[in-house]
Order: sequence, then C-alpha cells, then structure tokens
Amino acid sequence: MSLAFAPARTAPVRTAPAQPGAPLRSVSISPRPASTPTTDAATEAARSDAPRVRAVPEGTEARGFVLYVGIDETKAAEDGTTLHRIVEALRALTAEVAPSAETYAAVALAPEGAGGRDVDVVRLALQDPAALAKQRRDSNDDTDRHPNGVIIDISRKRVLLDGEAAGLTYKEFELLQFLVLREGRTIDRQELIENLWDADDEAPSERTIDVHVRRLRSKLAHYQDIVRTVRGIGYRFDRHADVSIRQASTPSPDLY
Repeated sequence: MSLAFAPARTAPVRTAPAQPGAPLRSVSISPRPASTPTTDAATEAARSDAPRVRAVPEGTEARGFVLYVGIDETKAAEDGTTLHRIVEALRALTAEVAPSAETYAAVALAPEGAGGRDVDVVRLALQDPAALAKQRRDSNDDTDRHPNGVIIDISRKRVLLDGEAAGLTYKEFELLQFLVLREGRTIDRQELIENLWDADDEAPSERTIDVHVRRLRSKLAHYQDIVRTVRGIGYRFDRHADVSIRQASTPSPDLY
C-alpha cells in the first residue's frame, strides 16, 4: 500500500484545465532555500526573489500541490513507523509552515504482488498525467512485443487475443476486471452483483450473472479457461503463462 499526500487551499480539490479541452499539465516548483534572512529589508528582498511555480499556463493559477510518497506498510514498519504516522507528520508540518492550508490524503491500493516502484504505483493510481502518458507508451511497446496470448489492459479498458481486440462490452470488461484484481480468489455471484451493479439499478439474478460469464468466456475463445467456474460457489480468474496484465494499481484509491 502506498500513500499520496496533497495539501491544497480547498479540500478536496480536483485539478481541471483552464479551458474546455485544454490538456492537464504538470508543474515544477523550485526548491526553497534552507534559511532566509530575518531583517525587514532582507525579508523583502527574499520575497522578491522567492521561487515561483513554473510552467503555469496563462489564465490559470497554482492552488496547491501533490507530494507523491511511495512506501508500503512493510517498509514503513521496517523504518519504525506507519503510514498513519507519516500522514500526521506531514499534516503537522503543513500546519506549521502554512496555517491557512487545508490538506487531503489518500492511500493508493495495488493488488498483492503487482510489483513496480511504490512511487510509480501511487502516481498512476492518482492519475498523474506524466505517469499515465508513460504507461500508455509502455503499454503500446508491450503489445508490439507480445502479439500472441491474452493481454488484459486494465488502464485502457481492453482485451487483446493474439493481437486482436476481443470486443468485450463495458459490463463484460467490468466483470473480467473484477475477477482479475482478485486473482486466485473465488468470487460468489452475490458479491459480483453487489459490486458491479449500482443500488439504483435493477439487480440481476444469479442466473443473469451466469449468462454474463458465459458470454465473456465465449469472447475469450480458446483462452476462456482463465475464467474458471467453481461449482456451487462462483467464479475465479487464474493467470496462465500466456496471459499478460497491463495495470498499475487499483484505479480508485481509498481515502485516508
């Protein structure tokens, strides 16, 4: 589990382009000097020379920042701390440096054994534009290198079978993704209904779930056995050597 901490003037704040259709952009902040003069004249000079946020598009203003912190619970314990203590320490520091700032923190979740650098997992889970762009490039490269087998691309919501799109419907992909993110665990039909259908929607019957799974497996063709039926219980995703999963993390992080 990895942590992202984002102080801002309002909480929560969701960054948006200044104009419709304008791309989101990353900004960089110059490091602040370790110490500042204490005299009034020196203070005024320091203010005039204070580092500014660069690359802010015209017509926009900086309203806060995100600090991506990559560390899982095991590494935190080895360092003699916890994710909660790190959050509280950063919040306390923010309150000391800028009492008017408000803070918002979220935990980025990833399936067990997903691998990768912790900070990269956090950036992707929290939709950092630069990290997403890199993942798309890497995903394209991986697709070119692995034309055969199954590629389940969670970030781009698609499934490739031997290089060809499987043509899953939205609900079929949701079903497959739910099983993939719980790899090796048998999911009963009621859990699928509770998680894949909104409360306002008419809940399907367990027989309807069987129909959805049957259609999904049909579109997976000769790879259909990656979705296994556990008699009397439900369904399970089993990864084979010819199955490749393109993902970074659970797409929606839990609040901390």
